[in-house]
Parts: sequence; structure tokens; C-alpha cells
Amino acid sequence: RGEEVSRPLDDVLAEIAGLAEKGVREISLLGQNVNGYRGETFEGNICTFADLLRLVAEIPGIGRLRYTTSHPLEFNDDLIQCYRDLPQMVSHLHLPVQSGSTRILQLMNRTYTREWYMGKVDRIREIIPDCGSSSDLIAGFCTEEEGDHQDTLSIMEYSKYDMSYMFFYSERPGTLAERRYKDDVPDEIKKRRLAEIVELQSRLSLESNKRDIGKTFSVLIEGDSKKSDQHWMGRNSQNKVIVFAKEKAGLQKGSYTTVKVTGCTQATLLGSIIN
Repeated sequence: RGEEVSRPLDDVLAEIAGLAEKGVREISLLGQNVNGYRGETFEGNICTFADLLRLVAEIPGIGRLRYTTSHPLEFNDDLIQCYRDLPQMVSHLHLPVQSGSTRILQLMNRTYTREWYMGKVDRIREIIPDCGSSSDLIAGFCTEEEGDHQDTLSIMEYSKYDMSYMFFYSERPGTLAERRYKDDVPDEIKKRRLAEIVELQSRLSLESNKRDIGKTFSVLIEGDSKKSDQHWMGRNSQNKVIVFAKEKAGLQKGSYTTVKVTGCTQATLLGSIIN
């Protein structure tokens, strides 16, 4: 909360270069409204977030580049072009919507409409057809009515998120909402609406994973599977977790390998190494 501050560009690049020298292969740029980054250089110039991505992609050894959390209003065409132009950019985007209701979005001070957000989803699909997606969703914001909640469910159906971070609203001291609005949606209604959001996301996640069965992905190995040290766990470019048997010698944490998806659960893809 408070004024946004951007780390100096040269500081960020120096840290990433140092990590690459130590063997780090994937970089996540983290910030609140990270795509609103405006970093100052030693020369006093201002670097946009798209500029930063292009500069990070030039650092030797970095194989994958992702970021979170972005704000839809800062997700412009210059940033979208990075997905098409930079091989290091993963095919995944976290684009928080919070609510599918224009009325609630305005109360949240999100400053975009339901229709505007859906248009951004269309633009992303046009430029990055295989892009995976995730979002943030809040149930029971102040004055939320049943129609507003149904708008949230319908925008989830439209966007077809692979996964979401889902919460019911709770008042936070010092926020604009705490100063302006009464937290007037009863807890039982908040919890019921959240349960419906979770149920819908569970279905969307399973449907998304089923569509990947039979496909082949480049996977960055992150370590042993949680359930078995005889299986690797890694992620594909869409940020989906893939679990597969250790069938090939020489692989280790940080290795890339090619995996064919043979099955799935709601949360995980299952596969086997393609030799």
C-alpha cells in the first residue's frame, strides 16, 4: 500500500546476471503491478517493463522468463509483443480480474470494465494462442449482489483460467475500501459464493489439463515429486506442473527435458520422457 517504487534497472540486471552465473535458469520478476515498472538507469533514463524484459532476455543462461503480478491496465501491446519476440518468455500470464462485475470493479477502483477486460483476453489469445492463464478472484466485496457474483462466474467461463487464487473479501485497515464502504455481505453468503467460484475453477482446471493429454512439452525440472523420489516434478511453459518417471540418466534439477502428457488430475499433468 502506498506509492509505487521501482528498483533501479541496473540493480535488477546485475542481480539476474549473478544468478545466471550460479546456474539459475528461470527468472520470475516479482512486484505489485509489476508491469507498471518504471526503473531508472545510471544515466537517469526511465525503462519500461517491456524494455526490462528485453534486457533480461539478453543475459546468457536465462532460459525462461516470467513475472507476477500484473495489472490489466498496464498490459499493453508493447508487452504483448514480448511474448512473440522473446523465446525466453513463458506462455503463461497471471492477469487478476478480481470481479466480473463492472459495478464492483469500479468500487474496487480497478478503473476498467468487464467488457474491457474481456477484450484484453481476446487480444492475448490473438497474439499468444497457446497462452496459459491464471487470475485472482474475490467473492463478497462490499455491496456485492447475486447478479455481480454471476458476472464473476461468467467471466471465469469466458477467460477459461487454468488456475486461480480465490478468496472472500475481508476488510483490511488503511485501504480505500475500509474508509469508503461498509463490509455488508454476510459471511455465509461470502463463503457460499466462494465455494461456487472454487467449484467452477476446479472444473475449468480439469478441462484445461485434459486438453493437454497427448501433447508434448519442454519441461524444466524443479526437483523430486512430492509423492515419490522415483519421479521428477517440473513445469512447462504454461506454468503447469508435470510429474514423470525418472526414465533417463543424467537429468537433474535445472535440466530441461521433453515430456509427453499421458494423463492428468485436476492440478497436475502426468507424463513420460520422450527419448
